[in-house]
Amino acid sequence: MTTVDGIPEDAMRRLAEMKPGQKTSLFTSDLSVNEFLLVREAGFRPLGMVLGSSIYHVGFQFGRWSKNQELEVLSNAMYHARELAMTRMEAEADVLGADGIVGVRLEIEFKEFGSDLAEFIAVGTAVKADEPGQWRNNTGKPFTSDLSGQDFWTLVQAGYAPLGMVMGSCVYHVAHQRFWQALGNVGQNVEIPQFTEALYDARELAMSRMQAEAESLQAEGIVGVQLLSLPHRWGGHTTEFFAIGTAVKPLRADHTIAKPQLVLPLVD
Repeated sequence: MTTVDGIPEDAMRRLAEMKPGQKTSLFTSDLSVNEFLLVREAGFRPLGMVLGSSIYHVGFQFGRWSKNQELEVLSNAMYHARELAMTRMEAEADVLGADGIVGVRLEIEFKEFGSDLAEFIAVGTAVKADEPGQWRNNTGKPFTSDLSGQDFWTLVQAGYAPLGMVMGSCVYHVAHQRFWQALGNVGQNVEIPQFTEALYDARELAMSRMQAEAESLQAEGIVGVQLLSLPHRWGGHTTEFFAIGTAVKPLRADHTIAKPQLVLPLVD
């Protein structure tokens, strides 16, 4: 049985015990010791690990054997399932009164009890700023970031704030080569244009969708971008291209990054 925003009752009890001010409250974190110390140095206090999960039935879509094309049914499924997991993780952070979530990981695990069933998991450490500030993003939600504790500290020290993890997904079917085409390439160094065009197009779709999410958050840019190729269980000619990163903005409109001081060695 679930309560608000799909959070199970057991999770609500766990979160209630972790709320600041509770006598038995203690934080949990998947940050390393170094990351924990740097997050504290950046002015944020861990509240506890938060997670979101969605077990999703991923449908199917036929692609033409000889045609490069996006499989939109699968693209939408992969994106929506991750979005559900992320939303539930953010809801847990909201219950704790967090300003943001650091060290977020997104994972996918296909289940043996159903060939088309996959669990999408989002997990990270909810944090709260020591000093009041405008840390939540323009949607009113806690910020999310997949940056390491070290990179998060560097970002804040440079005068930037994370807004949220942004992502784009594209499941793409790469056309097969006809037999005579493949035979003609044997023993030769030669580009395969249909493969090049397919992978270029698929990556571009994933990147443009990630950028659109960042624009909706009114971000200045995206840092720590990863562009992943995930075959999952669809066979060699169907692949998900997944783009993910952290959208950021300056803490002040007039912010400039100070240039590093050049220190010359002393010469006797």
